[in-house]
Amino acid sequence: MENQGKSKLKLLYVMQILLEKTDEDHPITVQEIMDELRTMGLNSERKSIYDYIELLQEYGLDIICRREKRNMYFIGSREFELPELKLMIDAVQYSKFITQKKSEELIRKINSLTSEHAAKQLVRQVYVTNRLKIGNESIYYSVDMLHYAIATKHKISFKYFDYNLQKERKFKKNGESYIVTPCFMCWDDENYYLVTYNEKYKHYVHFRIDKMVDVKVLEDSFDKVPEDLDVMKYSAKIFNMYGGEDMIVSLQFDNSLIGVVIDRFGHDVIIVKMDEHHFRITVPVVMSPTFLAWMFQFDDKIRLLGPQPAVDRMQEMLAKTLRNYTDENLSDNHE
Repeated sequence: MENQGKSKLKLLYVMQILLEKTDEDHPITVQEIMDELRTMGLNSERKSIYDYIELLQEYGLDIICRREKRNMYFIGSREFELPELKLMIDAVQYSKFITQKKSEELIRKINSLTSEHAAKQLVRQVYVTNRLKIGNESIYYSVDMLHYAIATKHKISFKYFDYNLQKERKFKKNGESYIVTPCFMCWDDENYYLVTYNEKYKHYVHFRIDKMVDVKVLEDSFDKVPEDLDVMKYSAKIFNMYGGEDMIVSLQFDNSLIGVVIDRFGHDVIIVKMDEHHFRITVPVVMSPTFLAWMFQFDDKIRLLGPQPAVDRMQEMLAKTLRNYTDENLSDNHE
């Protein structure tokens, strides 16, 4: 009779063997389970293995028995299916704000969520492309602290940097710490942002989290941020189009850009037909160089109709850009 302590330990190892070694294409026999236990220095009787499998089934583990000359066992459904794991790995691998070292750690953990055989199908995901990765290893832990600060309504402090021409960090405010009220975090265009509320000036400010260091949760707490903040609208308006004046603009598009318009402004945008080849929309935007550059990528298939101050901004931007390509400037570059 096996003692109770060892039986409990073996039960866990049997579960581990089934999770790691089996799937629909790779079932395992009771004898093979016993052999695996033996490599761990654990002997077990055949009847005990059947008892363990029954207990694990009662626990909720989806163990399928394929009845053949020798019964074969494997894990059926899992918490995550293989396509879901592939999506998770893609998200990690393509996320610029996660360092290469941390990406590799997370991918190894994701691989452990399926059988070792199925995990081989995930290997190709790791080498999809040589993605640019940030070098700020602390971001992983900064994000955790920021989540905690937002949930518990505590202010935070951090130092914020950019780069100089020597590719060295240059800290803002001469290296002094920012003390802010955190509101929410947003992942946009491969970057992770923290949106904060400036109580003195009554407006919102966002920071790239990968450029934040020495993040600390302070004892100072805050009651709440203004209730008029619409997170989704703020994110849609600010990210990729930040640094300018709020305006409601009218834009003319070639019909071929309908998909682009829906992707950028959503399904609820009102489409007004102008002629057989063009339509018009009226939307709120932040009139910034980033927004104007977004328009410019579509060549003559998009036109800014108004208001006039917005048209003036576009003309000013085009004139400044054109001056870089005058004969005089081009000759200076070749001297």
